[in-house]
Amino acid sequence: MSPTTAFAKKRAFHNGVGSLMLSIRPLHLMLFLLVMCLWGFNFAVVKIGLRDLTPLMLTALRFGLVAVILLPFVKPPKGRWLDIAIITILLGVLHFSLNFTGLAGLNASTAAIAIQLQVPFASILAAIFLNDKLGWRRGLGMTIAFVGVAVIAGEPRVEGQYFYLSLVILAACIWSVANLVIKIRPPIDGLSLLAWMSAFSAPALFLCSLALETGQMEDLRAIGWEGVTSVIYQAVFVVVIGYGIWYRLLPLYDMNITMPITLLIPPVGVLSGVIVLGESLTLTFITGAAITIVGVAIILVRRPTTAAPEIERV
Repeated sequence: MSPTTAFAKKRAFHNGVGSLMLSIRPLHLMLFLLVMCLWGFNFAVVKIGLRDLTPLMLTALRFGLVAVILLPFVKPPKGRWLDIAIITILLGVLHFSLNFTGLAGLNASTAAIAIQLQVPFASILAAIFLNDKLGWRRGLGMTIAFVGVAVIAGEPRVEGQYFYLSLVILAACIWSVANLVIKIRPPIDGLSLLAWMSAFSAPALFLCSLALETGQMEDLRAIGWEGVTSVIYQAVFVVVIGYGIWYRLLPLYDMNITMPITLLIPPVGVLSGVIVLGESLTLTFITGAAITIVGVAIILVRRPTTAAPEIERV
């Protein structure tokens, strides 16, 4: 391909993206922004729920309510039970239990930034298993994202919380593995996957809670309105409404448009911690957060389909 032809194709691509961005209906744009706010605000909501419940029990109740709401409206995924089982273990049990346990010991704002490492992790796995060429720009983006989280980890307020931070980072890595599994397998309807994964995750997490946590039954009996509200918000607003809207809108627009919108999640997550929980912002944190978001943005702009969330991510 000649340089002139390559330039022409690149220009046509960017012109197409620009035209598509202008073609987003105002109502759809408002819905996209609503979903980003619902998902970003969830970091503070989970922290509130953890005041009343242990991490595994909170996660079990979240998935249990999702299953109760969604199962009557979806069909059994015939022939896909093995895929559902794999996603249940990776996403429902491992990712969310690690993420919520990490959140129990971290500020919501810190977790909202650290979990964004799922994007560079997804790019690394795509390069290894999908023969997706990284290129120097995405490689730079990944490096920048990790440097940003390292800057945040150097904050004095994170001292003594490295174990919880490592759990959130590990949760981000496991999310990318689960996302890869969904990408390489035949597609499953998004809401059906959420419903059946939740149905199997809830009892599994309940048993894990009984085996690994203490005081969870007492907490459950004494749960207050904050804990109940947290569970309802996560199940109804984050999953049923949030992902219901997301899966409806996603096929209508190109990934080059929809995926950069998800960059709003970490700033909203940070603001939710500051406004709702009274968390403080330091210059070091703001610098690290900005660096991380820039790195993630580079990856999403260069290859939005690589890190596209095929599955639940918040």
